[in-house]
Amino acid sequence: MLKKDWVWKLRDSKGLPKVEKITGKMTTRWGTGTVVIPAPLEVNEIMKKVPRGKLITINEIRQILAKKHRATIGCPITTGIFAWVSAWAAEQEKGEGKKDTTPYWRTLKSDGSLNEKYPGGAEGQKALSEKEGHKIIQKGKKYFVLNFEKSLAKL
Repeated sequence: MLKKDWVWKLRDSKGLPKVEKITGKMTTRWGTGTVVIPAPLEVNEIMKKVPRGKLITINEIRQILAKKHRATIGCPITTGIFAWVSAWAAEQEKGEGKKDTTPYWRTLKSDGSLNEKYPGGAEGQKALSEKEGHKIIQKGKKYFVLNFEKSLAKL
């Protein structure tokens, strides 16, 4: 069997999106209501809309998804995983010569930190972010965009 590549994983919706009631142990962490489990391409489409010089956080992506699907929250687990898949699919496409790929480096963790799981690690995201005019600071082992809230995109 052939190994599935990143672009394939991005396009494989697995029957998603779907909205489910928050039940059991999840109510402790997420409260009550409904959660939308997005399709990978939905996360990618939001990431693609972030213009040069602007940023978005995973929590903002989750809020956009929740609003779109009339859910209480967007799933933090799958949204984060699908942002990661989007980043690697963009690098794969770039390697295949595609020009207009998803600018994944504009998507930050909720606290404004860079994502070390993206291609090139936090160092790679730092370099791409600095090219777009963002000031990156280091706290311990993590990198953060200084005053990232001022650069958030209005999507």
